[in-house]
Amino acid sequence: MHALEQILILFVAAVVLAATARRAGAPYPVFLAIGGALLALIPGAPSLSLPPDLVLALFVAPILVDAGYDASLRDLKDNWAPLVSLVVVAVGLTTAAVAIVVHTLVPGLPWAAAIALGAIVAPPDAVAATAVLRPLRPPQRILGILEGESLLNDASALLIYRLAVGAAAAGGFSMQAVGPTFLLAVLGSLIAGPALGFIAQRLFERVQHIPTAIILQFVGTFTVWQLAEHVGLSGVLTTVCFAMTLARLAPERIPPRIRIPTNAVWATVVFALNIFAFIFIGLQLRPILMGLEAPAREQYLGVAAAVLATVIGVRIVWHMSFNAVIRWRDRRHGFNPPRPMLRPTVGSGLVISWAGMRGIVTLAAALALPEGFPGRDLIVLTAFLVVLGTLLIQGLTLKPLLRALKLQDGDPVAHEEHAARHRMLEAAFAQLPTDGSAAVNLVRKNLKMHLGRPLHESGSPFASFGAEYDDRYRAALQAARRVLLAMRDAGDIGDDAFHTLENDLDWLEVSDPLRAANADATE
Repeated sequence: MHALEQILILFVAAVVLAATARRAGAPYPVFLAIGGALLALIPGAPSLSLPPDLVLALFVAPILVDAGYDASLRDLKDNWAPLVSLVVVAVGLTTAAVAIVVHTLVPGLPWAAAIALGAIVAPPDAVAATAVLRPLRPPQRILGILEGESLLNDASALLIYRLAVGAAAAGGFSMQAVGPTFLLAVLGSLIAGPALGFIAQRLFERVQHIPTAIILQFVGTFTVWQLAEHVGLSGVLTTVCFAMTLARLAPERIPPRIRIPTNAVWATVVFALNIFAFIFIGLQLRPILMGLEAPAREQYLGVAAAVLATVIGVRIVWHMSFNAVIRWRDRRHGFNPPRPMLRPTVGSGLVISWAGMRGIVTLAAALALPEGFPGRDLIVLTAFLVVLGTLLIQGLTLKPLLRALKLQDGDPVAHEEHAARHRMLEAAFAQLPTDGSAAVNLVRKNLKMHLGRPLHESGSPFASFGAEYDDRYRAALQAARRVLLAMRDAGDIGDDAFHTLENDLDWLEVSDPLRAANADATE
């Protein structure tokens, strides 16, 4: 069987695993990790390799742009203290603890390689955590902290990773030598990212051809990453700042006809990259495992188990200690948030401490190590087993933990949405003439239906209305679609007319907010 056919089969199998995970109510990276582990044990699996310099750009850059675009500056500011604690202190402590544990167990491994491993396994990934938490409607503060941490901790961890890899290549590490370079990279990235985002947005808004616009977005993403790395800046931090700048500028300047397909393409690419990362590392693990003698294999697995326990334990100990200090401060000085949100509790600390699953960034950083790097096989195997272990242990138990704690914050997002809808409806009505014509009345009615949804709780009369509306709306569109298909099949209309009308029905289906909201609630 040709390698391409094997890769396609693996992709289909991974998609099936992801679908199975969604049906089981588990985060799909859990099943992908299991698939990657099984792949490493399958005889005759295809050989697949990528240049190490390409791995981080290919896997990490699009993930960061997607996460950075969705990040909330307001939530980052509101939660700056726990974010600094997790992004800077927790990453540093995890890196140091892992390096000490690994160097103790494998004394022959250079300190630079041990530190590189610590940096690789330090940053958690929010994909698995939010996949578990979002359907349960957890407090928004918890989601904001986890998503902000996932966005920013990649920068701190990969900066340490770059320094450690460079130190291993140079044969030593000097803080006096790397300190100025480190600071320059951070400050330069904070300036270059927004500047490149502004320039890119001015280019993107001139392009009205949808496929061209989407291609340019990906080209821009990889160009920003490569440019930052080429001039000695942080590719991660520059890309994050680039994406957050686009997020502030694009909504006003990019039309919906481009934004809708763009969002769909980006979601698909991020999903495909997660699949490919687990496939790729599974294919890398087989020759590593097969090339090890039994004693070495036992040693590697022992190191991986120790590192897994370390990354889980350090996060719990540090964040619960930080949580205790924050709760003491709130008792002493009062809890005065800028807007309604859940106050720090033991329960919220436990959820954040336990939501430390590792993911694609850890895999990509391990795979990006150059051939011949000290202890590369040990690092790659350990990184994968840490990802697999955290996904299985924490990913499958996070939902029961959240349910047992019963954390509630009164759903401040729903209240903000309700207030925004009211003001949007007022502004829209103010632009309409008061002549009361049939056209104006129809516009007014549609706006009120689409923007004027009241704040409601599950089980309220409006929820029942929404379910009935959804059923009726779907049935009407299906009837219209059946007639359209029948006319095409009978030869009454040609394909040109068919596709035009099919596109109209598709937009009617995806653009109705009542139906979309009800569909989201049932997933």
